[in-house]
Amino acid sequence: MNKQHANWSPYDNNGGSCVAIAGADYCVIAADTRMSTGYNVLTRDYSKICKLADKSVMASSGFQADVRALQKQLDAKHLIYQHQHNKQMSCPAMAQLLSNTLYYKRFFPYYSFNVLGGLDNEGKGCVFTYDAVGSYEKVGYSSQGSGSTLIMPVLDKRLKAPSPLLLPAQDAVTPLSEAEAIDLVKTVFVAATERDIYTGDRVEIVILNADGIRREHMELRKD
Repeated sequence: MNKQHANWSPYDNNGGSCVAIAGADYCVIAADTRMSTGYNVLTRDYSKICKLADKSVMASSGFQADVRALQKQLDAKHLIYQHQHNKQMSCPAMAQLLSNTLYYKRFFPYYSFNVLGGLDNEGKGCVFTYDAVGSYEKVGYSSQGSGSTLIMPVLDKRLKAPSPLLLPAQDAVTPLSEAEAIDLVKTVFVAATERDIYTGDRVEIVILNADGIRREHMELRKD
């Protein structure tokens, strides 16, 4: 008989989907609350969204143990920044910090796929999307996670912006109102839940605007 060798990997993929949409004076970040491994549902009420600063929120899919470690790193660095500068980081500064933190671990990377959303210094919505080793881009909308291949075509159809290489430069924020963006997020999660077994149970929606941060929830399929 052939010998069987035990296999072990430091990584797991806990599934789930994340979406972010930037508007003229708001940003919407959403993620489902299901956490899985393989065909097993570990929990149906796990938040994938983390508030990093008053105007910066991150949603993450992938290996949730690595996501927690990454969040702790960002919290510690943000605390040091506040002590040194007596203010909180802006969303673009937090985006650069996240990129640097991921790139520093590029040889044994955090297995996390992140979208960072918030408001910039002018009060406009901004969204940054990342790969696992820190390469990032400022966009008007993005999706990460197991359902992103189902969600992005819908977002592209509704929100596709001109190429950022065109001159004069085009603004990346979407033309939708805040209420329309929230409705679109709910629609794409309902669609993804029908086809992706790792997305479901409930969607958590975080809305940032000049009035602060508020949260909404909507139930999804649980099978």
